[in-house]
Amino acid sequence: MPAAFANLRFEAPFVLQQDGTKSLHFTIGEVQSSMRVDRPDELQIDYTRTMMGFLILEPRPRRIAMIGLGGGSLVKFCHRHLACAHMTVVDNNPGVIALREQFDVPGDDERLCVLEGDGALFVQSLDAGVDVLLVDGFDHEGQPAQLCTQGFYDQCFRALAPGGVMVANLHADHPDHPLFTARIASSFYGNGMQVLAGEKANCIVFAGRRRPVTLEALRSRAWAAALQPQAHRQLRGEFARIGWNACTLS
Repeated sequence: MPAAFANLRFEAPFVLQQDGTKSLHFTIGEVQSSMRVDRPDELQIDYTRTMMGFLILEPRPRRIAMIGLGGGSLVKFCHRHLACAHMTVVDNNPGVIALREQFDVPGDDERLCVLEGDGALFVQSLDAGVDVLLVDGFDHEGQPAQLCTQGFYDQCFRALAPGGVMVANLHADHPDHPLFTARIASSFYGNGMQVLAGEKANCIVFAGRRRPVTLEALRSRAWAAALQPQAHRQLRGEFARIGWNACTLS
């Protein structure tokens, strides 16, 4: 681990529970992750269902890499419903990782590995064999600058297998949002689309390596046959919305 990373100081996350819901926070005013205590594997926040839109493009991923554990919503959903996928997740905040049991995140096994580390360095270490790369790294200050550079998005492209998909969660109202999407468009040769999540605060970008990411592709129904009924019920409404609300990158 580089000394610069090892010496970082992180905002301590904390957990609030009320009305049957458990949530992860860095500050009182902003929810990082939310979980229904009686249904811990369900996706409760809109943008997480939007990010699962990668299944429209790649219904049967074998290898998933993710930056940002948070409360583990996406990790739990993938671990339960994508039985053939192996998932490696990295988070740079040890306090977040320490809370994984409180959010019912499964322990490491043959299909899941959670690591502490820097997301940008993690992507650099990946070989070109990732089917899906999920970029959902946020801290108490928002989007980390190192996860929005041109070099980072170039590395994301290189980490993907032919036909692989990157999914990036961005702040829709960030002043540099058009710059970030332009960088993704440059790294992926214009092969990408973006869609606002239902609550409008998050913008999800889908970009592909040698896999067309177009409106036609995002309206495909091939994913339906690949999902279990419970997962299908959670995602079908959002996947239909993605197909009619996606637009090209800036």
